[in-house]
Amino acid sequence: MSDVSMNDGPMSDVPMSERKLVGRAVRRREDPRLLAGRGRFVDDIALPGMLHAQFVRSTVAHAELASVDVSAVLEVPGVVAAFTAEDLELGDIVAQLGRPLSEFVPTAMPVLARDKVRYVGEPIAIVVARDAYAAEDGLEAAKISYVTLPPVMSEEAAFAADAPLVHAEAAHNTLVDVSLFATDGIDGIFTSAPCVVEVDTRTGRQNALPLETRGAVAHWDDREEQLVLHTCTQIPHQVRTVASRCLRLDERAVRVVVPDMGGGFGQKCVVGREEIAAAAAALRLRRPVKWIEDRKDALTASFLAREQHYRARAAFDADGRILALDTDVVCDMGAYSCYPFTAGIEPLMASAEMPGVYKVPAYRVRGRAVTTNKAPTGPYRGVSRPQYVMVMERLLERAARELALDPVEIRRRNVITDFPYTGVNNITYDPGSYLESLNLCELLVREEGWYEKQTAAAAEGRHLGIGYACFSERTGYGSAAFAQRKMKVVPGFDISEVRMDTSGTVSFTTGTMNHGQSHETTMAQIVADELALDIAKVRLHQGDTDRITYGFGTFASRSITIGGSAVRLAAAKLGDKLRAIAAARWDITPDDVELTSGAARRRNASDVLTYEQIADIAYLQAHLLPKDIEPGLSVTATFDVFNDGTFSNATHGCVVELHADTGQVEILRYVCVEDCGVAINPQVVEGQCRGGIAQGIAGALFEQVTYDAQGEPSATGFMDYKVPTAHEIPDVLIHHLETPCAFTETGAKGAGEGGTIGAPAAVLNAVNDALRPTGVELDHTPITPETVHRALNGAPSLELSS
Repeated sequence: MSDVSMNDGPMSDVPMSERKLVGRAVRRREDPRLLAGRGRFVDDIALPGMLHAQFVRSTVAHAELASVDVSAVLEVPGVVAAFTAEDLELGDIVAQLGRPLSEFVPTAMPVLARDKVRYVGEPIAIVVARDAYAAEDGLEAAKISYVTLPPVMSEEAAFAADAPLVHAEAAHNTLVDVSLFATDGIDGIFTSAPCVVEVDTRTGRQNALPLETRGAVAHWDDREEQLVLHTCTQIPHQVRTVASRCLRLDERAVRVVVPDMGGGFGQKCVVGREEIAAAAAALRLRRPVKWIEDRKDALTASFLAREQHYRARAAFDADGRILALDTDVVCDMGAYSCYPFTAGIEPLMASAEMPGVYKVPAYRVRGRAVTTNKAPTGPYRGVSRPQYVMVMERLLERAARELALDPVEIRRRNVITDFPYTGVNNITYDPGSYLESLNLCELLVREEGWYEKQTAAAAEGRHLGIGYACFSERTGYGSAAFAQRKMKVVPGFDISEVRMDTSGTVSFTTGTMNHGQSHETTMAQIVADELALDIAKVRLHQGDTDRITYGFGTFASRSITIGGSAVRLAAAKLGDKLRAIAAARWDITPDDVELTSGAARRRNASDVLTYEQIADIAYLQAHLLPKDIEPGLSVTATFDVFNDGTFSNATHGCVVELHADTGQVEILRYVCVEDCGVAINPQVVEGQCRGGIAQGIAGALFEQVTYDAQGEPSATGFMDYKVPTAHEIPDVLIHHLETPCAFTETGAKGAGEGGTIGAPAAVLNAVNDALRPTGVELDHTPITPETVHRALNGAPSLELSS
């Protein structure tokens, strides 16, 4: 089967090595293995003598631990060992920002709870048994005595004057309190502005819900004197660092290996406690230990996200142009800071980037992270951008209503059109197609006749609404961008090694980590193009800390922008070496050598050296090499971005119908016009868009983790945690624009999170458009059928605002 889709047209007779693969829908190279069931995930790993682990977890949200007794656990048939924090004596996981205590309070997250528990599901002890069933049985024999404390279950409770403290060191239960921007004279702008609008938005707490739950298999390798930890993580090198420090081992003595991974979406780009505890048990017992998270624990005790509250107001002139923006952001981060990003990840992201695609001349923002007795919060696809985009879009919609302007027209008057543009937030935006995407999205919706259908539906008493969201996605974050957050662990650069063997095949590495984004395909396209090599002769290696020099993993759409740039640079260096060796053999300059069809050719001559022949010289006949060329065909390159990064952009359009009898929100049409620069593989980009939009719709209409007053999570399975199915996700029309990026080696900008960022705002605006005749506006998500039903039928609800 060809690696290139059948739509290649007139190029079908061109040899693969002569085709430009970047920009083409090359078939995913991962699929034959995965679809045939030959993938290898953590739970597929079986080692001789392997034991199985599960965790005794807290059943209360907030309490002091009076006693932890696991002695009876050892009497359960099949149980081999049970360890508490006192038994393992592990170091804590501590995420740090380089900010004063007035802005950031660091808190320690013990691998196993010691003196106190801070949320239902917090791990207290690990039980290790001969099989997973015996481990589960052993959990019930553990005896935990609590001295219960009042739980803190909301932002309001956290800030209350008499609130109990989740962490004694965090006054007012505040982990982050930062005011990044405050334009002089902003209060006067609001006082004199012709139009001032306000919104008060809340978004529900969500679970990233990867298909594969978290898991780990750890064992001690006597020959290498090394702890080997197989785990599904987006950040293997950071897991290695934390494991070595918690276990008090040299970092060389820890190897982290990531097999195939069934999704992550950010939940797996933080270091969890359980994989460290499983590694500690394996180290203590000198036997392999496997831990696989069950779905109940994944829903209740894994890293959650999204619970945010914004109070925002914007001033407009009489023509609908933004004059000023003033925002207060509060993010409920749960019980602990996540490593390495800290509790600052969401409020700092929102504060720094909230103006987005709009020209905002004056800006003031305060961002806070509160700690509560809920499972800790980590990144989730989009990280605050779905929330602050929703706020900006609601402000524009409300201003359009107040000023009697068309909702699309008010966006036209405010989007950035002159590039590069340095915003009031001190971020410089590279060229994008903000206005073009907005105009095209509206045109596509109009051409399909949805405005006429809306008018006809209203005459029939039906409720159709059309909504838009215009936004950017900052990608290509380099070290400089992360350093602005004052992170102690500063991600940014990536390293790639590209190596050719004597058969002329190429293997290459990246410090990013694939969990469904088609790295095996897209990055191979980059290498194959650079070396004029058949893609079948190119192979990616990632996810092994002994094989990969270093990497910060995959998050923030950095894989192609940062990792792909390092890969291209390394491939180019290898190409230079191939040309140099060939040139030396022909006694010409490397500029007179070109690479084509898997060989070096002398320009304007018939001389040819295949890659196999060059590799033989480099490895097997090194005496033929000039003194200035080292033996071998292995090169390394690094890449970083030293400016503000790059910005993908998109406009989403959504058409909904509200059903008065049930309150159901039915999405009739969804349109996405996106610009991620050069699309390495358009089919992969479309997959990213569709998947992201599905997750955005889920947050807008369905998913929410709630707790009762005592801190018990409401959803322990899919009967209670509502997830959309294929029936609820509409067909999506995707149209690509292309504004190549000047800061990355491939011209790509990144496409991982855009779908999720735009969908909640587009859906919410469409719902409000449908509700316009009722005089009711909604600003909270998820939008429940009960809320819609009450709005359409004139019933009061606490969730409604007029």
